Amino acid sequence: MAGTSHGHTPAAWTGVIIAFIGFCVAGVFTVAANPLGFWAGIAVIFIGGIVGLAMRAAGLGMPKESDEVAQARARAGQAQTS
Repeated sequence: MAGTSHGHTPAAWTGVIIAFIGFCVAGVFTVAANPLGFWAGIAVIFIGGIVGLAMRAAGLGMPKESDEVAQARARAGQAQTS
């Protein structure tokens, strides 16, 4: 994956960081036996996903590759397996 820059965008980093915070919040409140705090953490996880998708829609994610690039990638993959 190092050669593809998969997930190395502001949208991906922001979404993952927010979701990670949500997991931490949910985990702490699980141990504290506080259901309201747990569900608040779960809500933060979903907010992280929504923020990541919104940022991607705003152009801060990976650009979609053209058909030419996809075909070239497929040809290169077939050449390596031969």
